[in-house]
Amino acid sequence: MPVKTWDIGVRFTHWTVAGIVVWNLFGPTDQAHRVLGYIAAGLVACRFVWGFLGTPYARFSAWWPTPAHLKDYVRSLAAGKPLHHLSHNPLGGLMAIALWLLILALALSGWLMRLDAFWGEDWPHDLHTVLSIALEVCVCVHILAAIIMSIWTRDNLIGSMLTGFKRDPADKR
Repeated sequence: MPVKTWDIGVRFTHWTVAGIVVWNLFGPTDQAHRVLGYIAAGLVACRFVWGFLGTPYARFSAWWPTPAHLKDYVRSLAAGKPLHHLSHNPLGGLMAIALWLLILALALSGWLMRLDAFWGEDWPHDLHTVLSIALEVCVCVHILAAIIMSIWTRDNLIGSMLTGFKRDPADKR
C-alpha cells in the first residue's frame, strides 16, 4: 500500500527549482537568468523553513543525515540490502543539502558580480562558474542515483516526487 510521503509544497519546490536550475545552466545569462536564480534561492529558503514546520516526511527530523545514519545506510548498501526510507535516505539527504547550499551560494555569487564594489574583479565570476560546475555534477549524480536506486530497490523515487506516494516498507514486492 503506498504511503503519502511528499506533500505538494515539497514537490512544487523540487520541480520548480529543478526547472530553474536546468534553464540557468543551459540557457542565456540575461536578466531572466538573474531573476530565476533569485527565485530558486527564495524557494530553497522556503524549503529550509518547511524542513522545520512542514509535514512529517518533509521535516529535517525525518531525514537529517547524521553520521550514524550515514554509516548504517552505507553498510546496508555494501551488503546489497539498502535500508528503506519513507523520506530521504541519508545519502539523498546529504545530496539535498549540497544542492541547496550550491543554489544559495550561486545566488550570492551572482549578486556579488553585480555590485559596484566588485566591478572589474574576476573572482566573483570565477566563483560563480566553479559553483555552477559543481551544481551540474551534483545534479547529474542526483539523477543517476535516483534512477539506480529506483531500479535496485523497486521503489520509484522519481515517480514518488511526482505523485507524493512511496512504497510502504512492509510491502515486500
